[in-house]
Amino acid sequence: MHNRKAFSSTRNKIEMNEEDRLKDHVKRIAIGADHGAFETKEMLKKYLETLGYKVYDVGTDNKTTKVDYPDFALAVSKKVVSGECERGIMLDAAGIGSSMACNKVKGIRAALCWNSETIVNSRAHNNANVLTMGTLQHSISEMTSMAKLWLETRFEGGRHWPRINKMMSIERM
Repeated sequence: MHNRKAFSSTRNKIEMNEEDRLKDHVKRIAIGADHGAFETKEMLKKYLETLGYKVYDVGTDNKTTKVDYPDFALAVSKKVVSGECERGIMLDAAGIGSSMACNKVKGIRAALCWNSETIVNSRAHNNANVLTMGTLQHSISEMTSMAKLWLETRFEGGRHWPRINKMMSIERM
């Protein structure tokens, strides 16, 4: 019995290491939000920092001054395309406008996600480098779990590369 227990313990360690090996290793994240999403951004930022991420907050810095989300979507996108951050997260009320604004920046593949399936697809198949979410659509608990899953999901590559290359070639038209 003792040997089975030891084997089981070793096997669990191997599985945990395998699981960790399959996770993406992102370190630096740009995060931004408009005034309506400010409080959610602050909570999400703290959560991501507790997970060990270096979070670059591009604003806004309060909930009372009315601002335009495209300004912060651009700032998040610039951090990503410059290489200063591996990924970006942009928040607004619905996430739609931020996604549209981010996708205007050459090199950005922003994905508006609303559940775990769209999160995984955006990363595994589409190699999204910016996540947009709507704060009126989700609780902070849902948003933190979606952000964590998105940051840990690896791009599968392989059969998806030709589609990514076609998508990115549209920028050259």
